Amino acid sequence: MNVCDWVDKFWKAYFFRCMAKFALYAHLKAKPEKRAEVEAFLKSALPLAQQEKQTITWYAFAEDEGSYGVFDTFDTEAGRQAHLDGPIAKALMSKASELLAEPPQIHKITLLADKH
Repeated sequence: MNVCDWVDKFWKAYFFRCMAKFALYAHLKAKPEKRAEVEAFLKSALPLAQQEKQTITWYAFAEDEGSYGVFDTFDTEAGRQAHLDGPIAKALMSKASELLAEPPQIHKITLLADKH
């Protein structure tokens, strides 16, 4: 077990945590008449994200008029995949054709550095 694994396992809640290694960025383009519904959907997803033990951070945001994004981080690829297979992604995909002007663009990211 390396130092970061040890810190994450025993002390992350109290002192600090090592940098997450994996992330997702999803770009969403709302249909013009569905912007309010997309914003409401993203806000309603927060409690689900808070229940995901392997999701380290989760942000939903507005980029510009009608464009939205979600950015989340994970310690492991398994955690990232669990999120992609989880309830938020399933709900988004089930409503995508109704709410979005184009399919969501989902990018898998490997984090190189962070400041916290």
